[in-house]
Amino acid sequence: MSIVAIILWLFVLLLAITVHEAAHAWTALKMGDPTAYSLGRVTLNPLAHIDPIGTVLIPIILVIVGAPPFGWAKPVPVNPYNLRHPRQDNLWISASGPLANLALGSVALVGIILLKLLVPELKDFLHDFLLGGRTLPRGFYPLQGLAVIFFYLTLTNVYLAIFNLIPVPPLDGSGILMGLLSYEAAVRYERLKPFGIFIVLALIYLGILQLIIKPVQLFIYTIVFL
Repeated sequence: MSIVAIILWLFVLLLAITVHEAAHAWTALKMGDPTAYSLGRVTLNPLAHIDPIGTVLIPIILVIVGAPPFGWAKPVPVNPYNLRHPRQDNLWISASGPLANLALGSVALVGIILLKLLVPELKDFLHDFLLGGRTLPRGFYPLQGLAVIFFYLTLTNVYLAIFNLIPVPPLDGSGILMGLLSYEAAVRYERLKPFGIFIVLALIYLGILQLIIKPVQLFIYTIVFL
């Protein structure tokens, strides 16, 4: 992978993680909990959300070895006692991060489609750069560079959204499921928390996560290279 591609991956991953966490904090504020707001987390400034390991070290290692970009930021604190309807409100707080990523990824994908209409030869450029591992051509090519950024934004945000929607603690999908279950079922489900991280690692190791992502990835590639 070229140095340009690595830098772009890391840039869009930082943006995706920042949007994800800011959405959690903003939704919590709207639901009545100002905890994250008081800590300066309702912002698109990435410095407010960066975790040295999850936002910096892990993404750099994954991108260098050619693995799909992945990372996390500092958790957004939520005080359930400030929420008007704790279980229902927490469902929306949990869902807001993945939904924000899907929205950003969708906007970026539409951006690629519009750029391809403006510059028909862009399809061949994207194919060569993204699949052929080539660097950006010499000179100033703003539309080509913007198309590459849009592509990485689409893929990264979709990856993060799908991963976080897995209904296993501590991922956002578990908060969504908790809000949908009855109180008794939610109490039983909460016992899964101590084992959640091990279940997530098993899903990654067994390739189940990749099976979930693959169809969406193929859909994105089809639109980009069509």
